[in-house]
Amino acid sequence: MSSDDAWPPLPPVQTGLRCRCPRCGQGHLFNGFLTLRPSCEVCGLDYSFADPADGPAFFVICFACIPSVALAVWIEVAFSAPYWVHLFTTLPFMLLTCIPPLRPLKGWLVASQYFYKAEEGKLVRSEQVSSNDNLPHPRSV
Repeated sequence: MSSDDAWPPLPPVQTGLRCRCPRCGQGHLFNGFLTLRPSCEVCGLDYSFADPADGPAFFVICFACIPSVALAVWIEVAFSAPYWVHLFTTLPFMLLTCIPPLRPLKGWLVASQYFYKAEEGKLVRSEQVSSNDNLPHPRSV
């Protein structure tokens, strides 16, 4: 039962945010905080297809760091706060809004790559193009 056809498709949000295997929904995605396992311990899915790259960090920067910086600027402008105030207000707020979302976001991106069968783009070689010359152009149909 290792074929992908034997498993029902599971929504990426359901499996990814829970950090579960995108194929079976039972196995774990991570060994540590952000380290992907080599494969699922339940269904054996090889996770080598997954490459979320900087996606989780990008989303955290866009949706968590900007409000954190806005809070720091507001505290500074409104109260002319000393550094120790920022140390006890802005720093914990920034850490709590930036670090916890990284793992579920990475899980969601890995599950989305599996669900939508995302893969690296490939260039079409000239001999492949010439063999398809006898096919009608999509706009001419």
